[in-house]
Amino acid sequence: MPDVEANTASSASLEIGFDQQNPPTPLQLETQPVQPSRLQHVLIVVASTTLIFTVCGIGFSFGVYQDVYQGLSHDPSSPFYGSSPAMIDLIGTLAISLMTIGAPYATAWTKRFPPQFVIWAGGIVFSLALLLASFGQRMWEIQLTQGLLCGMGTCLSYMPAVTVAPTWFTARRGLAMGIVLSGTGIGGVVWAPVLHGLITKTGFRNSLRISAAVAFVLISVTAPVMRWEATASRRFRAEARHSSGIVGLLKIPLVDYRIARSHTFFAQALGAALQSAAYYTPVFFFASYARTLGYSSATASNFIALSNAANAIGKIIIGHAADRIGRLNALFLTTAISAVAALGLWIPSSLSSTQADSRHLFIAFTVLYGVFASAYVSLFPTSLVELFGIQNFASVNGFLYMVRGLATMVGTPVAGALIRSATHEKGPAPYQNTAILVGVLLASATLAVFWVRLEAAVSHLRQGGAKWKL
Repeated sequence: MPDVEANTASSASLEIGFDQQNPPTPLQLETQPVQPSRLQHVLIVVASTTLIFTVCGIGFSFGVYQDVYQGLSHDPSSPFYGSSPAMIDLIGTLAISLMTIGAPYATAWTKRFPPQFVIWAGGIVFSLALLLASFGQRMWEIQLTQGLLCGMGTCLSYMPAVTVAPTWFTARRGLAMGIVLSGTGIGGVVWAPVLHGLITKTGFRNSLRISAAVAFVLISVTAPVMRWEATASRRFRAEARHSSGIVGLLKIPLVDYRIARSHTFFAQALGAALQSAAYYTPVFFFASYARTLGYSSATASNFIALSNAANAIGKIIIGHAADRIGRLNALFLTTAISAVAALGLWIPSSLSSTQADSRHLFIAFTVLYGVFASAYVSLFPTSLVELFGIQNFASVNGFLYMVRGLATMVGTPVAGALIRSATHEKGPAPYQNTAILVGVLLASATLAVFWVRLEAAVSHLRQGGAKWKL
């Protein structure tokens, strides 16, 4: 047995490239890249998907609460009495917006501290937010807890998942991130009917308490798996030595000036803002819009599950396809199709004179939008690696996610206000202006993504060769 071990050690040293007569120094060993095992890749994907399944799944199922809270707005004893759809929608908007507005800080802390510590902190804040919301007696208390505080907790759990996971993959990065971010869709499929059932049987307060407990357990169990890939870990440890104390905690990774002033960066930021301003509006209003078409509350909540099922399938399939046809190409196609779905299906659904036609158009919109609009979210971080390099990924990712959060903070409340402005009308008519706004924003986002694609193509031409797969 000693001979076998010796031979194994010798062959290993030869594979690495060291001379057996001159054994490597500890520094040489430390700098050698260690290839992660398949199990490590699987664990990272499973852990990241579970985190997103938990925090984003609950967040993306807010449409269930939106429908319930709008119904309670006519009950004088409820915290939502007299609240408009826009005021109620602000709860979900705050949570989704802050999920990414805080991205620069969450990303910086994930680089400075072990990612699992940041995720644990997020789990505590997220669960506490839901628990406190269950005791809220006024509208502003629900907005502060289920909205603002929940968004902060989501950010501290979500951003480490989407920042750490891409560093572990190269050739299959699109597929990996498609699986990871399918957690939003899978979460919506599971959480939407579960939350509706809990609310129906126990009330919205107990629903918040139960989901808080489940979320805390899932995040606590998953967090220990999350860590940086070895090369990235060494680089971030070196960076952390140069920042300490309170100032270090508040320091965020700045985008390189040469990147920030480029046309590509501006176009990518513009596309990210426009897409995000539109994206979450249908997600939040699927259930309440379905109610205007004559569906029951239980069936209406199933539209959220249907959209999220399409979301999960689309992210995986399109993520895999993106590795083959090019991630920027896939980003453009999915954004364009989501714009066509809004303009060609949701708007006609709100304008149709017959309920049957409106229903058919809305079902088609729910599926197509779930597949293609959500794919943008999984392709977005992979496109940043393609455009700006892995060495700039963390800083660019954090900044552009913040841009997306700020855009959501503007776009979704405006959409909610447009619904309120037409509440005197019957049926789906009050949603016409909102559907038009979403369609126009997505069409504009498509043009911005096409601009990014052109900039990338020109860059490759300047380097001496045309490249279709981008």
